[in-house]
Amino acid sequence: MNDTPDVHRSADEDNARDLAEIPSVEVISRAAVMLMAAAAERLGLSSADPSTSPHRDLDEARRLITALAGLVTASVEYLGPHAGPVRDGLQSLQKAFREESAFPDEPGQGPGEKFTGPVY
Repeated sequence: MNDTPDVHRSADEDNARDLAEIPSVEVISRAAVMLMAAAAERLGLSSADPSTSPHRDLDEARRLITALAGLVTASVEYLGPHAGPVRDGLQSLQKAFREESAFPDEPGQGPGEKFTGPVY
């Protein structure tokens, strides 16, 4: 038996322990916020003129919005009071994508709409 403190624990072990202490709704919400922020950046929404943003990449934005839609759809029942704001954020990103697209997708064909239904 080793009575010395475990001072050599790895960062992975610390991270796993920390994650085990965070409620699932918080982990899901943090992931959703990260996806929202990344999608907004890829839409160019952090710039005064999104169309000239150096970070604008609609293909990447589509992927991030679709991932967010899948996460939200799969976990909405667990989000409780966070569900409404997360869904609103998702829908805002879907609308912004449509507005920023040179050739907007048909309703129901936009990013994440296979999970959320058409966004107008």
